[in-house]
Amino acid sequence: MLCRGRAGHGAEVGVNIVIIGAGVAGLSIGWRLLQAGASVTILERTQPGMGATWASAGMIALAAELEDASEAEIVFGRKSNLLWQDFAAELEGLAGGGIGFSRAGALLLAGDAAELEAMRARGPVLDGADARARVPLLGDGVVGGLWAADEARVDNRLLADALTIAFLKAGGDLRLNEAVIAIEHRGGRAVSVLTGSGRGRIAADAFVLAAGAWSGLLEDVPVTPVKGEMIALEAPAGARPPEPVVWGAGVYLVPRGNRLLVGATVQEAGFDTSLSTAARDHLRGRAESLMPDLRGWRLADHWAGLRPRSADGLPLLGPSRSPNLFVAGGQFRNGILFAPAIADHMAELVLGKAAVIPDFDPRRFNKE
Repeated sequence: MLCRGRAGHGAEVGVNIVIIGAGVAGLSIGWRLLQAGASVTILERTQPGMGATWASAGMIALAAELEDASEAEIVFGRKSNLLWQDFAAELEGLAGGGIGFSRAGALLLAGDAAELEAMRARGPVLDGADARARVPLLGDGVVGGLWAADEARVDNRLLADALTIAFLKAGGDLRLNEAVIAIEHRGGRAVSVLTGSGRGRIAADAFVLAAGAWSGLLEDVPVTPVKGEMIALEAPAGARPPEPVVWGAGVYLVPRGNRLLVGATVQEAGFDTSLSTAARDHLRGRAESLMPDLRGWRLADHWAGLRPRSADGLPLLGPSRSPNLFVAGGQFRNGILFAPAIADHMAELVLGKAAVIPDFDPRRFNKE
């Protein structure tokens, strides 16, 4: 299937770019490149946004996800978090509908009084009573937690739809069910990709590998899949999910309409996305330990996805062994948080307008 949008305009007309993968990274990079005037084709093995983007919880999480991160990731995450408001507004204007962006904050619960006291060094804390006032579903045993007012969330599936619309409106060429089976190199450069659809070789001036957990199958980049399972609990009549995201007991709880998403397991299982009753029960049990009333909520959904993790846990953003083959991968649990910053940074890198962030340089793994 081929989807083609209207022609774009800009200063870089004539640069022909192929992007492998139509997740949040591939679509947003492609959109920004089109806005700069490049010609962009995205090749997607299934349907847009159906990989890690679809399976995520849509959290724009700084306080929890980057607590133990490197300085480079923290700086990049903060920059991206600041971009999100305008990024969401621009997308919603193009798509003609909301993407569920909300800066409603997050509550990171402490396990005991000592942990609560330690949290004071990171920001404002709430005691148990204040935490329950903000999130009435919390049980009486909660001692309090860190309040992170700048945390946000987005509906990741609506985000993927909006990015698809934006990409096509900007003039992009989106080819679905078009699996890339090889990237071909000649003279030290990438020259074309080979697809399994029988269309033959597709040549370009530059390529972006944004295939998520599958990126390591196409190029020598250290990206491996990490399985994560999630569940959704549906509120009964008269009940509603909390407004902020809640973290505690080894899980996170994210409101989505009248549902509460609970995630997520972390398992190295290759490309297996089968569902486990043990994971389901673990997630539900942990959620109910924080919010006892959830025992009366209906299990509405259970799914699994594959996060792309690099060998050292840091993103891969920049050129590969071929200077015109760029990698946008290894985001692991931060694909949604990093999306606006990755879109801008990678588009500038591909067009030769930015320098590689050393900590994220894919070539750091080269043994030569």
